[in-house]
Amino acid sequence: MTPDNRPQTPRGGPDSTEDTAAQADIEKDVPFDAEDDGDNAADSLSAVDELQAALDQARAEAEQYRDQAVRAAAEIDNVRKRAQRDVESARKFAIEKFALGLLEVRDGLELGLQAAAQGSGDFDRLKEGMQMTNRMLASSMEKAGTEVIDPQGETFNPDYHEAVSTQPTTEHKPNTVASVMQKGYMLNGRVLRPVRVAVTRAPEEE
Repeated sequence: MTPDNRPQTPRGGPDSTEDTAAQADIEKDVPFDAEDDGDNAADSLSAVDELQAALDQARAEAEQYRDQAVRAAAEIDNVRKRAQRDVESARKFAIEKFALGLLEVRDGLELGLQAAAQGSGDFDRLKEGMQMTNRMLASSMEKAGTEVIDPQGETFNPDYHEAVSTQPTTEHKPNTVASVMQKGYMLNGRVLRPVRVAVTRAPEEE
């Protein structure tokens, strides 16, 4: 048999057929599924939508909180301004009730002065009017929290009393209030004006 008449081997050699068969088996084992790719894409889009919805909700809540903060700040400023106005009003009109009481006292004094100017000579009536005026004044002062300090016969107390003179005596213990020279007053438990007094002392020995 001549070389030209020998059986011809298929191109690619005897291994070509086996490689083709193996590749076919691999393709059978790992088939291409277009539906899986579609599901993955749908899942990705769904996750993006969820994230976008969460972001939109967070933005809405942030805007709500910002609005609440602005409103709270405005309310605090309004409260501060109202408190400031109340303090100013209290400072200006703190003695309003006391001033109203003094108006009656002033009316009484003016009526007494008018009676004295007429020269009617009715001094008893004038005295009565002054006494009434004095009672109205005392009542107004008491309503305002003012009290008279009356330490007659008490031991001298420098927190409430101011000694303006001393009197030697054996009738009372030394350092005792012998007499009141000028009345003192308390305002709601605090000394408004100390009472001026004469204080006893032991007489000097000859």
